[in-house]
Amino acid sequence: MRVLLLANQPERTTRLKLFQGTLEELGYEVIVPKFATRNWISISELAKKLIKREKLDVVHVFNVPDVIYHDLPKLKGFYFKKLIYDYRSPWGVEMQMSIGPLGKLVGERFEKHLASSSDAITTVNSPLGNKVRSYVKNNEIDLYVVPNYPSRRFVEMSRVHPPRKDAIVFVGRISKQEGIRNLLNVVEAFPGEDIWVVGDGPFSWWYLRKKRENIKFLGWQSHENVANLVRRAKLCLITMNETLLTPYATDKSVWKLNEYLNLEKMVIASGITKEEDRKNLVVVKSHELIDTLGEYLHENAKQLNEDDYRLWDGNKDKIREIYETVL
Repeated sequence: MRVLLLANQPERTTRLKLFQGTLEELGYEVIVPKFATRNWISISELAKKLIKREKLDVVHVFNVPDVIYHDLPKLKGFYFKKLIYDYRSPWGVEMQMSIGPLGKLVGERFEKHLASSSDAITTVNSPLGNKVRSYVKNNEIDLYVVPNYPSRRFVEMSRVHPPRKDAIVFVGRISKQEGIRNLLNVVEAFPGEDIWVVGDGPFSWWYLRKKRENIKFLGWQSHENVANLVRRAKLCLITMNETLLTPYATDKSVWKLNEYLNLEKMVIASGITKEEDRKNLVVVKSHELIDTLGEYLHENAKQLNEDDYRLWDGNKDKIREIYETVL
């Protein structure tokens, strides 16, 4: 069986790459293209040429921005057999936050078109599942929740160094969207604590321009280095503000949250919604970050049992079911 996995930048999309690994383990022939452009129109045209050239059983589209692949349903039945739509983010809501109500109307129109044209829908959590299901009449298309859980390898490769408690750790994009202002407020509120910032962003130099003795900016790191740095954390932070996206960002969809928790770290998180009770996870409003951090700073994380881990490996049977049902 031949499968094409598509996203805006397929070769750099973490969720897509994990699907690729699992599908290859299951014996599927998987194609992941690399587009030498970021222009949406060019990507769309290149993808359609690829589909027409290859004999495909399934095209699996990982959404955002959904407009790129809105034409693909026209090719189904002629150049490929089945379409799976992965709804990993509410693009209409993102558009609403950027340009207002018209953006939501336009974005959700494309979402609805792809959802209703699909043979199956995959998504990352229940709130997104409920939203995308509303686009499909009479629940006639099967929907599967496949959470964003890290691979087992991420947990194992961090065991190179023994666990330590060196610093408070933040991993992510240094941006307004990820709550850099909240993070800097934490830095100011805890001058006696070392705080490591792992990640980067186009305006990181601006946000971090004021020298603070207790902050260490480590920039972009390899995934293995991230694992080892998190292993040395005394506590990990997610500092996002509450927005229209908050109901759709849960413990089943936020990658770094699950990476933190799987490494047995206490996590204080804002700007997300708790979908499941998890050991060592405390979800708060963004204005409560500093007080909550002070409360938990010296508390040891609880030791995890085997069933406390949330790993991508646990999605394998679900992915097998999705593809066997569709084909």
